Order: sequence, then C-alpha cells, then structure tokens
Amino acid sequence: MAAITLATEAPGPATFVRTAPMTTAVTAPPPPREIDLVRARTAVAELLEALGRGTDSEHLADTPRRVADALAELLTPRPFELTTFPNDEGYDELVLVRDVPFHSLCEHHLLPFHGVAHLAYLPGERIVGLSKLARVLEHFSRDLQVQERLTQQVADLLQQRLRPRGVGVVLEAEHLCMSLRGVAVTGSRTVTSALRGTLREDPRSRAEFLALVGAGTAVRSYPR
Repeated sequence: MAAITLATEAPGPATFVRTAPMTTAVTAPPPPREIDLVRARTAVAELLEALGRGTDSEHLADTPRRVADALAELLTPRPFELTTFPNDEGYDELVLVRDVPFHSLCEHHLLPFHGVAHLAYLPGERIVGLSKLARVLEHFSRDLQVQERLTQQVADLLQQRLRPRGVGVVLEAEHLCMSLRGVAVTGSRTVTSALRGTLREDPRSRAEFLALVGAGTAVRSYPR
C-alpha cells in the first residue's frame, strides 16, 4: 500500500444497516505487498483453463494480462498528502461531503462493491482540504475489503490525523456478490457507519449528522 503523509500549510430495495463499533487505534493499511504480474497472468490463464475456457481463442489470448493488470490497478492506492490548514475563523459546525462515489473489491469473492460515502467532521484547531476526504476513502478502497472495515479505517485515520472534535462516516454500497450470485438480490444496499468523538457521544450532533446524510431513507442510483 502507498503511504499517507500528513502535510500542514499556513493560512424500495432492501436495506441492511450495520454500525461499526468504536475503536481507539487507527487501523492502518497492511504493509506494501509487491504484485507479481507474471505469476498473476499465469494464474489467470490456469483459472480460465480450469473453467473450460482455454486461451487459444483470439478473444481470450490476452485476457490473462488484462485481468492481472486490472486487479493490480484496483489494489494499488495512490500516494497523497493529507493537507490541513489552520482553522483561523474558528469554524465549529459540521463539515460534510455527501455522495462521494467509491468502489472496492470484496475479499471473499473478488467481486466489486460500489456506492456512495458521506464523510463529515467537526473541526478543531485545523481544517482539511475537502478533496482529501475523498482521497482517504479511495486510499483504503484500493484493497481487498469488507465494508465494515473500510468504514472504520476512514473514520479512524481522520480522527487520528486531523484531531477534530468528531468524525462521521457512512457508506452505502451494493455488493455484486449478493446481486449477481447466491441470493441474487439486485439493487439491495448495505449501510455501515462509524462515529467518533462528539458525533458519537452527543445525541444532538449525531442526529444532525444522520439527518443531513439521510442514509437509508431514499432509493439511490449508484454510479457504475
């Protein structure tokens, strides 16, 4: 996994709701793992053969390379700096970025899950560049994941690095391992949340955040 560095600068369908428990330590990405593309391509070719789909046809001849390269891209996060600025104006109300598209790979079936995220914090002494909230989400999404862990990782990193008065993260996603196979529940979505600090402890702040997010209250069309 690529590293995240902290930089400072001067001036309807069925719904499944699961709430992540609070943790005190940041759940960091696993140590960087080298991707062996040659082995991956060989493995994909062998998988196709095992599935009765040989690579001798013109359409499948280059599929092992394409699949290996695509998985390597999906599992390689881009490095970035979590840029923060002094909260000179003393802004003390909620900062919320809604409907941030994301996708990741389910570690159980290697099928995608995708949806939208709502990322919020109550500023303390510093504020963060808004695009960096989406960057944190993307960083942890580029891994083999489960939605519960992904939700916690984003919340924990923001709480530790930004040191705000509170953090709220809600993810809403459709899992293709549910919609394309098994129970085949097309259009269902799973909602997970992780609340930290004031957004967890103060009922009024928590209610304001959840009302603004509106998670699970309307049918959403997720980008594909």
